[in-house]
Amino acid sequence: MCRQRIESGCEMRRGVRPFLLVLMMIASFVLSSCADTNNVQTADGPFQEAPEEMMTMPSEVSYSYETQELYAQRDQNQIYGLMYIPQGAGEKLPAVIFSHGFGGTHSVGTQYAEALAQKGYVVYCFDFCGGSPESRSDGSTLEMSLFTEQADLEAVISMIQGQEYVDSSNLFLMGTSQGGAVSAITGAAHKEEIRGMVLLYPAFILAERANELFQSVDEIPDTYYFLWMNIGRSYFEPLIGYDIYEDIAGYDSDVLLIHGDSDDIVPLSYSERALEVYPSAELKVISGGGHGFYGEDAQQTIDYMLEYLESHRV
Repeated sequence: MCRQRIESGCEMRRGVRPFLLVLMMIASFVLSSCADTNNVQTADGPFQEAPEEMMTMPSEVSYSYETQELYAQRDQNQIYGLMYIPQGAGEKLPAVIFSHGFGGTHSVGTQYAEALAQKGYVVYCFDFCGGSPESRSDGSTLEMSLFTEQADLEAVISMIQGQEYVDSSNLFLMGTSQGGAVSAITGAAHKEEIRGMVLLYPAFILAERANELFQSVDEIPDTYYFLWMNIGRSYFEPLIGYDIYEDIAGYDSDVLLIHGDSDDIVPLSYSERALEVYPSAELKVISGGGHGFYGEDAQQTIDYMLEYLESHRV
């Protein structure tokens, strides 16, 4: 691969012989005419890091963006969300749907949505129904479960696909913690529609925790205080005897997992196990990262996201 290096502030010294000028002109022509013969691998081929040109491409252009409140509908429940829409990036844009974790809201995804929107991605961050006491979507925390959240995300996918500025062939799921687990099972159930997934410290531990707490469905109370929030029997009941790894294994496109090695809520080992069941996945480990990324850890995560997204959009 040939590159032309251009340096500013350089001058040609007086007294250079004419034949040297000719040689320099020939060399410049040859360098500028070199063709790049590298091919970019997509999700149809091996999961590889993008060529260097593609890795650096996201930093070359930055778009302004607008935000718009937008609702999806699941049964009688309205789902609230905020859409980040890049301006001047094209008529049909790749889209990312961000799913927050247990007890969170759409605002958890703000730092990621802003970064991706600046690089030309439509991003939708929403509140799960009953996802937290602060949720702006309908529903109670006592009615919420992994599978009601799957139904919420499916409703959101349909709504996003209907937006005229969204390129449905480039639709990605992204989620943190429980939102990562919900994204994983939803992606597996809709693998023809989902181009790729980025899962941040996904809570593949949930079924195991439920089975540690309750030996049978008969032991589950109507309400239970779990991870700083009151939830209902409907949360735990479908997790008894459930194997989430069996479900997520059905997704056969590339998956990017990002997990901190100091996570004391969902240990790194749960993402390492996911590598064994996914047909094609890569795990990026944030050294010293906990259950949530901030500062330099968040920036590193954004860099990983952009490398993955740029190499997997079509």
